[in-house]
Amino acid sequence: MKAVLLDGFGGVEVLKVGEVERPVAAENQVLIKVVATSVNRPDLVQREGKYPPPPGDSEILGLEVAGVIEELGPGVTGWQKGERVISLVGGGGYAEYAVAYADHLMRIPEAMSFEEAACVCESYITAFLNIFMIGEFKDGQSAILHGGGGGVNTAGIQLCRALAPNSRLIVTAHPSKMERVKEVGADLVIDFTQTPDFTEVVKEFTGKKGVDLILDHVGAKYLAPNMNSLAYKGKLVLIGVISGIKAELNLALMMVKRQSIIGSVLRSRPVSEKGEIVAEFTRRALPRFADRTIVPIVEKVFSLDQVVEAHRMMEEDRHFGKIVIRVSQQ
Repeated sequence: MKAVLLDGFGGVEVLKVGEVERPVAAENQVLIKVVATSVNRPDLVQREGKYPPPPGDSEILGLEVAGVIEELGPGVTGWQKGERVISLVGGGGYAEYAVAYADHLMRIPEAMSFEEAACVCESYITAFLNIFMIGEFKDGQSAILHGGGGGVNTAGIQLCRALAPNSRLIVTAHPSKMERVKEVGADLVIDFTQTPDFTEVVKEFTGKKGVDLILDHVGAKYLAPNMNSLAYKGKLVLIGVISGIKAELNLALMMVKRQSIIGSVLRSRPVSEKGEIVAEFTRRALPRFADRTIVPIVEKVFSLDQVVEAHRMMEEDRHFGKIVIRVSQQ
């Protein structure tokens, strides 16, 4: 089968399209003919040699697939060959075929294209898990979502608007993306290039109360303003550390305000736990895709042979929403 391979670790120049053996569905797995996948930030980190796949998962890049079931592995029930599905995968999305656990599958709503469906699993499940399941975000509460215009950020805004319509959302963004972030549903957009310490802006917006939840992938640079911007019993959910891993923390403030800092990753969770997350997402969020309340934002669709251009677009932060790779025709 055709797949994107790594010629060592490094920049986009290590990405090569070649031929590899087709994977085989093991116990409780299915083989999927991949129609589309998407580019996610962890793909770039893995390409650089800094984010290896979990043991037993494919070394091929790609954390989500949209396609058609080709074969059912031993022990799989409730699914049929030919069904349109999407799934989280531990690796292997940048290929014509990939294996996925049956418990991680979701049926693609009839109204969704494969390109739209390829955007759902990694970004939307990440946002749903950390905002609603871990962060326990409720309608009427307030949140800061960092990274305006990125895949997880736009997913988070859309999910909050669909599942917690009366929430108040603050988003930090580059000035080139601020207007579009506002259009997606942010109540307040902060230019992080002009206001790296957003504490006072947040206090003014919330009447000095602070926010109930912060979803952050920045890490060290934002730790102090994040904690200063959290309300009493507020939660900081950390899903990335692009600015570094070390920062000072005011423990006294955290204790007095009974704040929580929660670290979270999705890829390395046990298979069974991912299945539980997918089941909850299917129950609460997937119907909002089916009725088009939520429509994934696709910046551009590349072919598999254009994978270098797709990675370069993400590296240069020239996208808004998701970058999709069309792998094959149905």
